[in-house]
Amino acid sequence: MGPGRNRGWLLRLVIAFGFAQGAVSMARPAVSYRALALGADERAVGVIAGVYALLPLFAAVPLGRRTDHGRCAPLLPVGVVLISGGCAMSGLADGLWGMAVWSGVMGLGHLCFVIGAQSLVARQSAPHEQDRNFGHFTIGASLGQLVGPIAAGALIGGPDMAGSSALALLVAGAVAAVAFTSLWRIEHPVVDTSRTAQGDRVPVQRILRTRGVPAGIFVSLAVLSATDILTAYLPVVGEHRGIAPSVIGLLLSLRAAATIACRLVLTPLLRMLGRALLLTVTCLLAAVLCAGIALPVPVWTLALMLTVLGFCLGVGQPLSMTTVVQAAPDEARSTALALRLTGNRLGQVAAPAAAGLVAGVAGVAAPFVMLGALLLVSSGIALRSPAKPARVRGEGRRAEVPLRRKSDI
Repeated sequence: MGPGRNRGWLLRLVIAFGFAQGAVSMARPAVSYRALALGADERAVGVIAGVYALLPLFAAVPLGRRTDHGRCAPLLPVGVVLISGGCAMSGLADGLWGMAVWSGVMGLGHLCFVIGAQSLVARQSAPHEQDRNFGHFTIGASLGQLVGPIAAGALIGGPDMAGSSALALLVAGAVAAVAFTSLWRIEHPVVDTSRTAQGDRVPVQRILRTRGVPAGIFVSLAVLSATDILTAYLPVVGEHRGIAPSVIGLLLSLRAAATIACRLVLTPLLRMLGRALLLTVTCLLAAVLCAGIALPVPVWTLALMLTVLGFCLGVGQPLSMTTVVQAAPDEARSTALALRLTGNRLGQVAAPAAAGLVAGVAGVAAPFVMLGALLLVSSGIALRSPAKPARVRGEGRRAEVPLRRKSDI
């Protein structure tokens, strides 16, 4: 099965990612509720949530290195095992330290899965297919983000908050395990280790200096930060404006649904505008809409704004993956993708902290103005990024021809 010839692997990967991301999206709020039920204060909840993003910061680049050299073939199943185990053990843990540890395990599992999956898409797709395939791949994440919190909300509640949140975490572990049903038939390319020997690894500094890589990392960080802060702070805005939690949940669902819709029509949008212009336009429009959320607009206007915003934010993640993959040296694609994920995790740690500081000083709507400024900067960076990196411009060769294959599981 050569790159681009059979897309059955991509559908199975999207399904597996949907279950894995759904489990994580279900578990993260459940972890917070269970921690509160076990006596945690707001600071302890923040620390437990932060461990999820902090632990992968130290593992991303080493895992990317090993994937580049063909030594981390089972990253997908290992990621599923860690996600499932982290979810289930968080539900069984009876102390805050245990919950922090298992939250970190869950984050590490998500990192393993995403690095393995992104590397698979990069190697299985011809250069002209990468935008489309990364777009389809991220539909799995959007579906998980759409369904996971709804499922958690349906299970958590009542007088026994500790018990119901523990049940939600155990169910999330089972949901993650379902991903195995799609993974077992996926094949992946094995890198020719004779060409990418340990001593030939590309320095991180050289990867980061490659034109296109920093732009892809920054755009991804900005878009993910916007999504995270939107999810965290829209309920706070709703409380201040008297908007019911059920309406806020519907608004967030509209945002997620619009993101899915965007990725379904990504290919025709790319044909019309091209990657650099599409990134620039969507980041610019997202910046205006994020800043607009700070205004006291009616609920129907807010719903319209969030729908368009979700559509715009759907562009950044898949196109930033392609930007990084095509700009990076052939022998360091997985490392470059891992650096992009490291930037994402840094954003997940730093952006909420900055948003909390800004909100404390200037009010709960101020973080959205901050996000608008961040997205405005990312639109300028996207405009200056190359539409096609020099190493693939004018080339008709495939992304990589695997020498041999073996099953993930």
